[in-house]
Amino acid sequence: MLIRDAHPNELVEVGELRLAAYHADGFLSTDSAYAPRLRELGADGSGPVLVAVDGEPGRLVGTVMLQHWPHAGHVVSGPSEAEIRALAVRPDSRGNGVGRALLAAVTDRAAGAGVRTLVLSTQPDMKAAHHLYEEAGFVRLPHRDWSPEPGMTLLAYGKHLRVAKVDETER
Repeated sequence: MLIRDAHPNELVEVGELRLAAYHADGFLSTDSAYAPRLRELGADGSGPVLVAVDGEPGRLVGTVMLQHWPHAGHVVSGPSEAEIRALAVRPDSRGNGVGRALLAAVTDRAAGAGVRTLVLSTQPDMKAAHHLYEEAGFVRLPHRDWSPEPGMTLLAYGKHLRVAKVDETER
């Protein structure tokens, strides 16, 4: 499996992969107002979209997005933070470490960009995702939970990152 930046011509497929993953687990209704946003996320260039590609040529099996402040959502509080968005794995590719690999790659990308705290929002019933985040060192940030619409509360998680020190002789 290869993790890389999505190519511009793959963003439509990335959007459909996200919708398929969210629909498969019942996290997105067919008439959801969030579906168009989920489909288009990253197409505007507001942050890197990473994809996982399996052994078949060009077969995308997962995706995740990184958004830096100030383009990130409500859970990000300042310029030293960034947000993970729309982690999704194709339903028929689950159980193979795709989500774990994407989470590690996006975390490395954030640390390499100088991000000190990586945050994310998740639905309360996304138990498998919560387990994945906790295994990767993310902790609940209940004081950052928020509601995008009445009757829906998103849970916040965060992880402090070690930012590599730059050797002054390399500048």
